[in-house]
Amino acid sequence: MTRRISWTLLAVLVLAQICYPLTTGATRAGLTVATVVLGWLLSVGHALLSRGPRVAAALVAVATGGGFAIEAIGVATGVPFGSYDYSGELGPKLAGVPLIIPLAWTWMAWPAWLAAVRLTGGSGTPAGRWVGRIALAAVGLAAWDLFLDPQMVAEGYWVWRDATPALPGLAGIPVSNYLGWLLFAVLLMSALRPLAGPAAEHTDRRDHPMLALYLWTYFSSILAHAVFLDLPASALWGAAGMAVTAVPLAVTLLRARRPHHARRDDHQPHRPGVDATR
Repeated sequence: MTRRISWTLLAVLVLAQICYPLTTGATRAGLTVATVVLGWLLSVGHALLSRGPRVAAALVAVATGGGFAIEAIGVATGVPFGSYDYSGELGPKLAGVPLIIPLAWTWMAWPAWLAAVRLTGGSGTPAGRWVGRIALAAVGLAAWDLFLDPQMVAEGYWVWRDATPALPGLAGIPVSNYLGWLLFAVLLMSALRPLAGPAAEHTDRRDHPMLALYLWTYFSSILAHAVFLDLPASALWGAAGMAVTAVPLAVTLLRARRPHHARRDDHQPHRPGVDATR
């Protein structure tokens, strides 16, 4: 049931994102809001159905609640992202922050966390796994903004008062924004596991829709920015940044789909007359 609901919501989300380049103006802004709400429902709903209320509540607390708090501080003080203002096109605001913004943090935080868990399970010391998991999950979430911020700034959904220094090709967005995302992503991921409990320390088949969401976001964003949105620089920066988590995840999932005997044969010589009988 969990997988069926998650796959269905993911399919609707994908359809909405495919429609994005085909719209303009108020229709595009409305579709953006609807997509973020749908993404939030997908991630929080999956956490609830697959792991229970504690994990879902932890995700909402650290990603939605924490996301709103850091955005409100950012709008009021310019720390840690830099000085910026939101337009009125993304719906109602509270403390200067559109209410959908912290929902976006939550939408991508959960699949980024699960991708990191999948990549760091089963090897190394517990401390090493924890550090690697936090690092991969934080980079996996923060690097998404290399796609998101240029796209949203191009649409006029928010504007930076001082956009220097900026990454090459990404004028209009200060480097401090990306560093602020990374800082908060580390704090978010570090808090998620203690609050969520041990249920958040493993992945299984129920998580395939979330891993697919992460990879879909990566590959579709590259295509959309490079081809449909005329944002080639963010296509390159986002491709490089999210690759740290997305590429190993894709390789791991592809290897897991190979037949067991094929994976075994990668690591030991084939013995005619022996392996064939097993």
